[in-house]
Amino acid sequence: MAHIISFSTEKFDVSKETPNPINPIPGQSVLKWIRQNLRSGHYKATEPDTEDWGWYMDVAGGEASYLVGASGEPDKSKAAVEWVIQIHKHRSIIEKLLGRNKMDSNDPLSTMIERLVRSEKAIKNVEVDKNA
Repeated sequence: MAHIISFSTEKFDVSKETPNPINPIPGQSVLKWIRQNLRSGHYKATEPDTEDWGWYMDVAGGEASYLVGASGEPDKSKAAVEWVIQIHKHRSIIEKLLGRNKMDSNDPLSTMIERLVRSEKAIKNVEVDKNA
């Protein structure tokens, strides 16, 4: 189960991102912004890297590790970009088989990222799905 946060904003300039060589989908700027803010929550994140669906980074903190992904859908007719952030908690095969260490609705990393997104005045239309 993943947590999905979607929103629209003009905050991130996709033209200044490093091009994604796999698929021309932006996401690097959102992840860099999240990465900077995760330090205050004692999380460590890798540099954003490309994937065919956008960009991702690995995040570790507490006793958990995650994959955090971001992708944007720029529309040349609008200044705002529609963004999706996805948060996946890493679990071992044993944890999956035994139903342990699931990502619950009050997961600390997901909660921190959601608060960060909601606190940014330039971000609009925030929607959260904790059952994706």
